[in-house]
Amino acid sequence: MKNGVIYVGEGAEYAALACQSAATLRETDPSLPIHLFTDQAHVDFPFDAVHPIPVGCARAKIAAMAASPFERTLFMDCDTLVVGPVRDGFDILDRFDLAIAHDVRRSSELIEAGDGPATFCQHNSGVMFYNKSAPMLRFLGDWSAAYDTAGVARDQFTLKGLLWASDLRFWVLPPEWNLRRVTMLDAWEPLDAIPRIIHSHQLLRHLRDGGVQVSDLKDILRLEREALKLEWSALKQRLPSTDLADPVASFRHARDVRQE
Repeated sequence: MKNGVIYVGEGAEYAALACQSAATLRETDPSLPIHLFTDQAHVDFPFDAVHPIPVGCARAKIAAMAASPFERTLFMDCDTLVVGPVRDGFDILDRFDLAIAHDVRRSSELIEAGDGPATFCQHNSGVMFYNKSAPMLRFLGDWSAAYDTAGVARDQFTLKGLLWASDLRFWVLPPEWNLRRVTMLDAWEPLDAIPRIIHSHQLLRHLRDGGVQVSDLKDILRLEREALKLEWSALKQRLPSTDLADPVASFRHARDVRQE
């Protein structure tokens, strides 16, 4: 099979989230094959096939990516919603072996960590288009080995260093393909972009804090607006008064204030 989508759902909760995301994909690209890798015994809708998670790697996502049955694959984390067609995203693989978006907290020491300069920031590994080519399979093998020995839960830490050192041909996706901050929609002009994939931690809130499960884009946008307002409000209370009127200064000092 040429083009297809895979999810990895470890545990019943994440398998259910994968079902939710895949259902939104069915609405935008109904004929695109969708496969699930999971440790759950009974998951059917809306997948074309369900596979056990491959053994031999501490990171199930990386193992499943290498085991994809497709020539060209879109991997998506379970905390995603597809809001626009994604089939044309595979076209980038005519020239590149991997397409992946930047992570968003690029002023965070957590995101800057890893081999390579800070300007070569970490990439978010929750949405990836990739070829099942020899160079990409070697890269996945290297990533698996690096993750297994690094002792760091965050797989993007090792991914950054490998991409920096590698000659793998990869493309940086624009944010509409992996929209981590849905509030960006408030700032975009009508012709700036067409959102394709929403990737929000709000979809995990019921697993993290016991809140109500969120499955609707309107609810995600409302919650992110509220969270953004609270975050800036708390931060500006701790900024020097001279910085309050300077939005650039607010960003410049944000990390220092958080580390106090």
